[in-house]
Amino acid sequence: MPLFEVETNAHIIITWAEDEAAATEVVQQAYPKEDVIRMMKRPRDTWVISKAALGITGERTSSVCSTARDCLAKAEGDKVHAIRLYMHETGTDLEDARKVIESNMVMGW
Repeated sequence: MPLFEVETNAHIIITWAEDEAAATEVVQQAYPKEDVIRMMKRPRDTWVISKAALGITGERTSSVCSTARDCLAKAEGDKVHAIRLYMHETGTDLEDARKVIESNMVMGW
């Protein structure tokens, strides 16, 4: 089954669907008030998020993600609170903390 990348007003959704119509239906069920802005059939059946593109490199890659997931769990999914917790626990600045927390939210904590 093909993998589609669907952009709406507020989200980028990655979903498997038989065709564009089915992918649109998935989006409409999840976010009925949003319009599909862009849809792209992905060339492969996987989706990859580069940690290096997010600034997560070197030895700290696994600890960064586990710390971020711990912060998200403590914050019960509240992004702003998780960012504050991450900054407190790691001493990182706001921008780096935001990138790490948001990327881990996308990956499904």
